[in-house]
Amino acid sequence: MRNINEHTITEAVLQGMAGCDSPRLKEVMGALVRHLHDFAREVKLTESEWEAGIRFLTATGQKCDDKRQEFILLSDTLGLSTLTVAQNHPVSAQATEATVFGPFYVEGAPQVPQGADISGGAAGEPLFVRATVRGPAGEVVPGATVNVWQADADGLYDVQRTGLDAAQGRAVLRTDAQGQLAFRGVLPVPYPIPTDGPVGDMLRALGRHPWRPAHVHFMIEAPGYQTLITHVFRGGDPYLDSDAVYGVRSSLIGDFRSRADGSHALDFDFVLECS
Repeated sequence: MRNINEHTITEAVLQGMAGCDSPRLKEVMGALVRHLHDFAREVKLTESEWEAGIRFLTATGQKCDDKRQEFILLSDTLGLSTLTVAQNHPVSAQATEATVFGPFYVEGAPQVPQGADISGGAAGEPLFVRATVRGPAGEVVPGATVNVWQADADGLYDVQRTGLDAAQGRAVLRTDAQGQLAFRGVLPVPYPIPTDGPVGDMLRALGRHPWRPAHVHFMIEAPGYQTLITHVFRGGDPYLDSDAVYGVRSSLIGDFRSRADGSHALDFDFVLECS
């Protein structure tokens, strides 16, 4: 096509997708192009601003490695992760709500038995967790695979530390015949998301804080049920109403009870949706 201008460019790009064999890809990419072009028109995007945007996205990709996913962090802080989760995981009244995955999940965490200490020597006050996994009719779910990961008392995940030769604060457990699991970890504390990359620069430019309320991550998988990716948040945390990644749900706030010996305990029931 020739003589394309600001009024005809969008339709020209859409026509260029006419040969796409995937209806869904064509739908998604078509909408992306329309909205991107409308965004540029709405704000009257300048060439220097778009160059800055390209530099920002390039730096975001360069910050990613096998231990750090800056694009997930960007998606989280823009609310896109929460939007995607919310519209793809509607739940019945009794089911546990899903929330954001976060950038610090690692495949291949060690599988441990019931009652194990998953802290791996991580600093923090002792936490004892007991949980039950059920289905929507109240049935227990035995043999469910439960990934758990959490930060230490300094608000750092093991993948943020150098020199560790074993996992800290992460493990895989399986529920017992009664659908229960139990493990020991450390009391979660609020922590700032990483701000040493382009996402941190963005937050500072926008006048936003980087803090997340204290939480423990869970991913629960079982045949016949939808995979649940969620957190349990610590009640009373000062950042519950201003989570930097918009992940808090009232139903996911747990009672982390203090015990006489200085340790803490959490009991929580998870309810899965049928697949």
